[in-house]
Amino acid sequence: MSYSVPRSLVETFYKAYAARDLAKVADFLDDDVSWTISGPVDLLRFCGTRHGKAAVLDMMERVVPEVFHIFSFVHDAMLIDGDRVATLNRLSASLGERVVSYRLAHCMRFRDGKVVETLSLIDSFDAVEQVLGHPLAVPGCAAAGNGELVAV
Repeated sequence: MSYSVPRSLVETFYKAYAARDLAKVADFLDDDVSWTISGPVDLLRFCGTRHGKAAVLDMMERVVPEVFHIFSFVHDAMLIDGDRVATLNRLSASLGERVVSYRLAHCMRFRDGKVVETLSLIDSFDAVEQVLGHPLAVPGCAAAGNGELVAV
């Protein structure tokens, strides 16, 4: 029989994660966890793949705060299928005087009550525009900059 992660365990993990309680988050991470955040590493330094509990916690504790200060993380929807969990979330953070807020999805795999794999898919186009403080120029697109551009 394969492992099925209890919803209560996932909710407890997200409560600690949203509170940025890294001591509690650490309890949920497998020693060999793989944590990937999609996005442009040159602008959002926390993006990329981290392997191992220490690297993931370092990213959460040191690298993310170098970019911005997260003050809200809310998951809007959760789907659990055996050892797999998918969530739709909204992250809000401060960057100096500005507020950055974007959607992201987590695709996670649990084993024996621990996170062993996470893929975080962020709306990186939106996030980068907010971090930079201006719309990105899209070559060859006449609508760029006039509010009619839709990124998919």
